[in-house]
Amino acid sequence: MASRRSPAQPTAAVGAAVPPMPPLVMPMPLAEPPVPVADRTGAAFFDVDNTMMQGASLYYFARGLASRRYFTTIDLAKFAIRQARFRLLAAEHSGDIAQAREAALAFINGWKVDDVQRLSEEIFDELMADRIWSGTRALADQHLAAGQRVWLVTAAPVELGRVIAARLGLTGALGTVAEIRDGAYTGRLVGEMMHGPAKAHAIEALSAAEGLDLSRCTAYSDSINDVPMLTSVGRAVAVNPDSALRRMARTQGWDIRDFRSARKAAKVAVPMALGAGVLAGAVAGGLALNRRRKKT
Repeated sequence: MASRRSPAQPTAAVGAAVPPMPPLVMPMPLAEPPVPVADRTGAAFFDVDNTMMQGASLYYFARGLASRRYFTTIDLAKFAIRQARFRLLAAEHSGDIAQAREAALAFINGWKVDDVQRLSEEIFDELMADRIWSGTRALADQHLAAGQRVWLVTAAPVELGRVIAARLGLTGALGTVAEIRDGAYTGRLVGEMMHGPAKAHAIEALSAAEGLDLSRCTAYSDSINDVPMLTSVGRAVAVNPDSALRRMARTQGWDIRDFRSARKAAKVAVPMALGAGVLAGAVAGGLALNRRRKKT
């Protein structure tokens, strides 16, 4: 008796070849992104205030301290007025630079290094992270992708600069260095404030230590005050430049990158003016902070 087949069971004609099963297709593993070949002699140097960040890092740091009741709003207003005065009235005169140095001493005297580190991280995440220029960060990322190291160069305290650099995945930061003893700031600076020619000197010292070829390096800034830094490397780029730097960049044939819209420029103008000169206006807040700490 012939066996019965289920209607669902396929049959093949007598003598017909059964087609082979297709081979299993194994999924290919995702390729790892190529690791950039290290470029040991090329690097990039970025100013921070209004170059990497909208406005001034120290201004936002002071705002963060005010929100934590280290300052009052009156102290912050005094801080802002002194910053604006420093920018508008002969910021490059030796007397003003000396005053800025004394302001820095008043601001940091007696602070614990761990406290500055912690506050810098908190305030960056709270007030600064959203103010990083995406265009400038993309420029920094291009250098990293090319295997080059990227440093921030700022007149703000180096500890704040290092926090910003770490948050952005950059190599490190050069900034104003304060003397530390027993885990606290002594009120004395190590060397000069990282401003004007001091930035160029710091880059030259770093290049000697790291084996960089400055002719293969690039510097970015918004300010005419940073011409010494811009001219110390092989390629200069004016980012969101002030009017004087824009004129010079055009004369010298430097690249100009402006990431500001009219709305953003207006929004940034006030804190940038208040924060320029970086440490000069800090004396008001620093002295007020010292008074509060003595009362506690």
